[in-house]
Amino acid sequence: MIAELYERWLLEMWAGDFDLARELVAPEFTGHWPGRDVHGAEELIDMLRQGHAPFDDVTVTLDVGPIVDGDRVAARWTFGGRYKGGMPGATAAEGTEVSFSGHDVLRAENGRFTEYWVISDTQSLARALGME
Repeated sequence: MIAELYERWLLEMWAGDFDLARELVAPEFTGHWPGRDVHGAEELIDMLRQGHAPFDDVTVTLDVGPIVDGDRVAARWTFGGRYKGGMPGATAAEGTEVSFSGHDVLRAENGRFTEYWVISDTQSLARALGME
């Protein structure tokens, strides 16, 4: 069940069905990004919208996993899209194809995610956007 929950998390919600967060995460959900935590479905939806805003034609692929261990699931993914502008410091032309990968670890209780840890290759993204 947790593997299917994760696939909905990644392949549906992260691919653009942001409102699905209200179904997939528990009210006490905490997401841990480097330097920032988000709480609950509404903050997660805001984070998703911010992450997608500079890109068109977003694709999300599951590269490895999901790997389930008890109440936790882990996976590797790739996010891709076409840059449409708006990121401070980016010098890439609009329309530039970019992609970067990352790893997720999530904990679930009662069929919903309660905690999320993510590490993503922001160096590759910054390089693709001309930010280095």
